Amino acid sequence: MRYSVEVPNFGEFAVAGVFAEVARRAEAAPAGTRCSSGITLSGEKDLRWEVADPWILLTAAGLATSRIRLGTAITPVPRRRPSKLAREVATLDRLTGGRMILGAGLGAPVADEYGSFGDTTDTRVLAERPR
Repeated sequence: MRYSVEVPNFGEFAVAGVFAEVARRAEAAPAGTRCSSGITLSGEKDLRWEVADPWILLTAAGLATSRIRLGTAITPVPRRRPSKLAREVATLDRLTGGRMILGAGLGAPVADEYGSFGDTTDTRVLAERPR
């Protein structure tokens, strides 16, 4: 049986040491556990929360563990340059010995993920973003 531990990248979990400790504890759980991150904004927003980059947190988790797989729930690809995203994922995959899993999509809710930053919320426009 496989288990997944979804850890947000905001609030108290925005601290790399805390995120890494959760990953260490997840690694002590049954085999097959996966630790993931990637929530930019979700549900009720408390703008006083600290928000950390999920790739930095996953790197901290990867360095603190040796067995669990690491990944994002969904990486909103239109918010990133694909070539930079590919380098980040490949680097983290090499750093962790092949334990990286990339969840890719538009992200949701689109109104929060994009509209909160003044970006379009038209999913067709987002999906067709230039590479």
